[in-house]
Amino acid sequence: MSDIVYVNGQYVAKQDATISIFDRGFIFGDGVYEVVPVIEGSMVDKEYFLQRLERSLGELRIEWPCTADEILEMMQQLILRNAINEGMVYLQITRGIADREFNFPADTRPSIVGFANHLILLDPPTAKTGIAVVSTPDLRWKRRDIKSVNLLGQVLAKQDAVERGAKEGWMVEDGYVTEGVSSSAYIVKDGVIITRPLTNEILPGIRRRTLFELCEAEGLQLEQRLFTLQEAIDADEAFITSATTVVCPVVSIDGHTIGDGLPGPVAQKLRAVYLTRMKEEAGV
Repeated sequence: MSDIVYVNGQYVAKQDATISIFDRGFIFGDGVYEVVPVIEGSMVDKEYFLQRLERSLGELRIEWPCTADEILEMMQQLILRNAINEGMVYLQITRGIADREFNFPADTRPSIVGFANHLILLDPPTAKTGIAVVSTPDLRWKRRDIKSVNLLGQVLAKQDAVERGAKEGWMVEDGYVTEGVSSSAYIVKDGVIITRPLTNEILPGIRRRTLFELCEAEGLQLEQRLFTLQEAIDADEAFITSATTVVCPVVSIDGHTIGDGLPGPVAQKLRAVYLTRMKEEAGV
């Protein structure tokens, strides 16, 4: 865990970090967040995360607390002050501190906090073994395209998955897989990568966006459409993408083995080319 964190303009020891009980992020979940991977002490996918942050803030009509360059500098300082070589940096912006009224308060200054953690991104054991996934009901609100700090639905879904012995849950609504609890979901059938199209029903994942570019560059066929849980179980391969897993193979769903039960060639190829891209951006 980060030893030095950032709270509204100050770098402080984690044990000294505090926010007001009247912060709307604390009371209402009225805010947004981002998680950015770190390789060799450098953030990657920076441009896309800033674009998504701008969109999320705009959808909630929250003002930027500072410039994008100042946010990047703050996040880089957290990486340096916590000696993060490989891991992630977290950013959260809320509407700020005000009396508890449901409507937007006037003239409230947004709050901003951040921290950084060590994680194994380049060579975790799960990249070689794959992970187990279980299906879980999608209990979330209808604006999942906003990267909101309202995550209770995901918390309940992740707990359900963990209690059933899985690393991740795939949320299901009306018989179709929406996305992973903290990831984007994909299956592969007859060489075609299949994933749900972007709507308000799923988050526009940054790794998803980059993966689309890699598929085009590598000549891999990709189809955006709904797919059922049964289609996923019957798929040749399955995998997820996220800031903390990059590309991770899925080898079982609800106890059903996917393919031959080993990480598939498409997922492995995409992981390899994605890591190459990350290293290039980090200057490795």
